[in-house]
Amino acid sequence: MKLSKWSSQQRQLLNGFIICASALVCACLTFVRLPGMELLGIAPSWLLIWTVSWSLKRSVFQGILAGLALGMIQDGMTSAPASGPSHVLSLVLVGFLTAKLQKQRYLKEDLISVALVVFAMSIVAEAAIALQHILHHIRTPEEIWLDYQRISLSSAILTSLWAPVLYYPLNRWWEKLKALERSSLSGIESRHS
Repeated sequence: MKLSKWSSQQRQLLNGFIICASALVCACLTFVRLPGMELLGIAPSWLLIWTVSWSLKRSVFQGILAGLALGMIQDGMTSAPASGPSHVLSLVLVGFLTAKLQKQRYLKEDLISVALVVFAMSIVAEAAIALQHILHHIRTPEEIWLDYQRISLSSAILTSLWAPVLYYPLNRWWEKLKALERSSLSGIESRHS
């Protein structure tokens, strides 16, 4: 069945399903270690890639909301809230900054630009985690600094290399949905004229 024949409500329901399913797949991929998906023991941050992919097309508020939701999911899957740093802060910051960058028109939406944004946001997210380690007195700042360099660079490289795998299909879907909604609206307007 062609998507253009679906009603707007049906397309919105399908979009909601795709959004939830893709976020769930990213959450599950957090635990997957396939060949080529690790660098110095660090895996890509799939939820960060999803947050960037979402925030590039959305308002600052929506970027923050996505970061909040995915950060809570990641915290729920990986650690107890009282035991240390939270991913909520880092993903909220990523959602905010990515949406702000897009609103200021500092970047285009090609795969290279997206990979660069993911690279930068990965470093920002790891810095937020490192700062929380310092504030919680979990380890000494010297130990954190040494680990931060290795972790942030490995994570940024790997996450940015894998970003197009998630960004491209999601972006294509959202562009197609937007085009269908536009054509539906123009069809309605032409009937009323």
